[in-house]
Amino acid sequence: MLECWECKASMVTDVASAAKPHRVFRGVIWVSGRLLAAERVLVAGLMVLLTGLILLNVVTRYTRVPLYWIDEAAVYSVVFLTFIGASAMTRLRMDFAVTILTERFPEHWVRLAKVISTCLVLLFGLLLIWMCMLWLDPVGIARAGFDIRKFSGETFNFIYTERTQTLNWPLWTLYMIMPLFAVCMTIHSAANLLEDLGLAPREPQGSFLQSNLEGIN
Repeated sequence: MLECWECKASMVTDVASAAKPHRVFRGVIWVSGRLLAAERVLVAGLMVLLTGLILLNVVTRYTRVPLYWIDEAAVYSVVFLTFIGASAMTRLRMDFAVTILTERFPEHWVRLAKVISTCLVLLFGLLLIWMCMLWLDPVGIARAGFDIRKFSGETFNFIYTERTQTLNWPLWTLYMIMPLFAVCMTIHSAANLLEDLGLAPREPQGSFLQSNLEGIN
């Protein structure tokens, strides 16, 4: 009887250890979850900001005292909202998909197609990070001692000298949304890939929109 109980305890321990993902995998899922929570706040804030800018633009134009910087601020708000929302959609699996072919696949082929699709998204994120490194060239600007004129003269990269037309902000601060989007999308796609491969349990994401997202792929 004692040996039987020991066998059962050993089996339970083995099942629990097998079901528990590796700490690295749990870390990726955790980071993705925190990013998604931050993106939810940012998306809501940008939507409020965009609505406020549009209403302010209407009022100022109606009263014949237009503020020309509002149009540019609204455009950049839409840009930030688009990239942050696209990153969140990657984790929520709300991206567009053509399923006319995979609907006719067996179940194991459907899982394989999802893994391949997620791998392509992950590859795109990594390539985008690499492109942003070449574009912003943080190593080059650091090597130039953060001297913008010296950096531009040596590399003919004038990204750090450009400014917005009406807000007069440095354009590179707004361009930072690109590497931020690339990193967040890479982390989200890595979390999705771990779930697709069965290396981590799938996290429910219905709380993002305060609704049921069970219908999402």
